[in-house]
Amino acid sequence: MNIPNSLTILRILLIPCYIGLLIYGRFTEALIVLLVAGITDALDGAIARMKNQHTRFGAVLDPLADKLLLTSGFITLSMIHLIPLWVTILVVSRDVILLLGTAVAHFTDSRIDITPTFLGKGTTFLQLSYVVVVIFLTSRHIDLTVILPLLLGMVSFTLLSGLHYLYRGFRHMGAIGG
Repeated sequence: MNIPNSLTILRILLIPCYIGLLIYGRFTEALIVLLVAGITDALDGAIARMKNQHTRFGAVLDPLADKLLLTSGFITLSMIHLIPLWVTILVVSRDVILLLGTAVAHFTDSRIDITPTFLGKGTTFLQLSYVVVVIFLTSRHIDLTVILPLLLGMVSFTLLSGLHYLYRGFRHMGAIGG
């Protein structure tokens, strides 16, 4: 096992700690764990590039670790009533639909373009920013209504990117069949 993959596994192992800290209201510590996870994400990518240690395992595990960390944050913050449940349903539903679409394409031997788009990268950035800011403001006892514009932007990007990825998938499938 190479160093980048080990760092990715560490990031996955940090998730239960992160969730536990959120549930027990230890928001500053949860933010620190999230920061450490972010550092491992940056390091594993940098090391993989510098030392040419890219693996198929890492190519699958790294984005999965990121998605698990982000999704677990949304679910947990909804459970403790810091993020509206409908927001978490939207975020998780988008990811599940995209995952199912990718699985269908894989099992039907269809080649689809899964390269991230500007909307997809923007969505990830805004979702992560929203989670971090919610945790930070909560740790400082600041009213979360101050980040309503961030919430609206994140929701908009989540919807638009989900629709865009679906459009790309359907367009590609239509091109194959017709």
